[in-house]
Amino acid sequence: MPETNPQPSQEKKTTPEMLAPSALSVTPNYIQIGTKYARTIFLATYPRYLNTSWFSPIINLDRVFDVSIFVLPKNTAEMLRKLRDQLARLESQAMEEASKGKVRNPMLETAMQDIEMLRDMLQQGTEKLFDLGIYITLYENSLKELDETESKIKGFLEYQLVYPKQAIFRMLDGFNSTLPVNTDRLMVYTTLNTAPVSSLFPFVSFDLTSDTGILYGINTHNNSMVLFDRFGLENANSVVFGKSGGGKSYTIKLEILRSMIFGTQVVIVDPEDEYKYLCESVGGSHIKISVTSEQHINPFDLPAPREGESFSDVFKTHILDLSGLMKLLLGALTPEEDSLLDEALIQVYAVKDITPDSDFSKAPPPVLSDLQNIMAGMTGAESMATRLKKYTDGTFSGFLNKETNVNLENELIVFSIRDMEEELRPIAMYLILNHIWVKIRKELKKRILIVDEAWWLMKYETGANFLSNIAKRARKYYTGLTTISQDIPDFLASPQGKTILTNSSIQILMKQSPAAIDVVQKTFNLTDAEKYYLLEARVGFGLFFLGQSHIGIRVLASYAEDQIITSDPRQILETEKAKEEWSKISQQ
Repeated sequence: MPETNPQPSQEKKTTPEMLAPSALSVTPNYIQIGTKYARTIFLATYPRYLNTSWFSPIINLDRVFDVSIFVLPKNTAEMLRKLRDQLARLESQAMEEASKGKVRNPMLETAMQDIEMLRDMLQQGTEKLFDLGIYITLYENSLKELDETESKIKGFLEYQLVYPKQAIFRMLDGFNSTLPVNTDRLMVYTTLNTAPVSSLFPFVSFDLTSDTGILYGINTHNNSMVLFDRFGLENANSVVFGKSGGGKSYTIKLEILRSMIFGTQVVIVDPEDEYKYLCESVGGSHIKISVTSEQHINPFDLPAPREGESFSDVFKTHILDLSGLMKLLLGALTPEEDSLLDEALIQVYAVKDITPDSDFSKAPPPVLSDLQNIMAGMTGAESMATRLKKYTDGTFSGFLNKETNVNLENELIVFSIRDMEEELRPIAMYLILNHIWVKIRKELKKRILIVDEAWWLMKYETGANFLSNIAKRARKYYTGLTTISQDIPDFLASPQGKTILTNSSIQILMKQSPAAIDVVQKTFNLTDAEKYYLLEARVGFGLFFLGQSHIGIRVLASYAEDQIITSDPRQILETEKAKEEWSKISQQ
């Protein structure tokens, strides 16, 4: 048989060969690296004074670029001799101009004053001189984009009277000078003293760090801590938007744990039992609200008036909130039925000797069946009484028609509605929020109220109005409302959703779905870079908005915190398995 030629062996590539671009083209004013275009500029001249934040617009620019800053100390004794010689030349020039009868030269006088001042500071040791070189290499996908980015950076710098120049015919040296290898091939320096050089350090970037508060995460721009107190803002409300699995609940759970350290009471409306393990871990109260649950809330409970409030004002406000719940139960009402509903609510309290002008702080409230009986005897309200029957005697009778037996005194309270039928979830959320709001108005205390999957309630105008009213009024009662939603387009499409957003000092955007990103970008005025960042964000990464500032954030928890707040099903199963094994060992 003929001998077959063996295939030539593939040579193993070295690391530099694997990392190297497919091609490199060098021209006088740019370099093409594969499909990318790069250009290096250097800072050539500086003004007489530099502000502390003059480099901030460059550091925070949403473009891809590398910056190298070379600071080389100069010999003080040698510089003192050079300054002395330069001062002698300037004084000689000034005397020569004066002998010729020329008017004084302000620029010459200023230069001499600056040299004299600098000589004094160098002699006293309060200042030193340095050679400063700053090089910036820009990267874009086309020459047009490269020119635009360069113009933008030059605009920022020239506004500060700092003038950059291209490294013409030295683009390769400029590119190598901005690589992270600490090699200066350009060697274009400006001599500056300590004060202007120090204006570069630390890099002035957007940060949200204060002296008080809790740690929310790490600033991805400069690795500083995002640390502040939400109750120190104009209002303590926040909204959290993101797709399922993006880290919304993880972020909020971490905030809950750290807020409770400072004595903040946290109340949560939990549609999916996500906060149950956290609640059990810290000894909180887990309240299950469903048709078959043994825990109940009576929507007719009346709050006691606070100092400065009258019984009449509290009564009227409660009737309005109760009307909203009844409209969720009854569906659409005609104007006549709406009027009859208001009359029936007043009458049902009157049956229990509760009137707007009476002291009802200790009076037992009515229940839903009392309202049905009142409506059954009112002309024109028979249809409403029939619709209420399924909540008093029918399938849903164990839900709303019993006296309240839940306690809101714990530091962490979780209302679970996971087992509630889907059609009853908005009603349950409204009922729970109304009960919590009664407690909030009754007792002034530092609280955070968290409504997870708020879009359930926002689907209905009555529920949306109630939630937006809480957002507007929570600040007066030392409460911060946290609204969490993954159905962002529907949430922001309603006027109430926009009201909640505008009344929230904090906005957190986690990973977004392609279907929602355009709405999010338009609402929050995001750049294209921020838009793609949210589309590709890893779990726990996002954008953190505080007033006019916003930064990238990475939510970071300790190992112990992570074990408590994780939402990963695999990790939860592993934890449960470990607990069972430990329990068996303990029993042996």
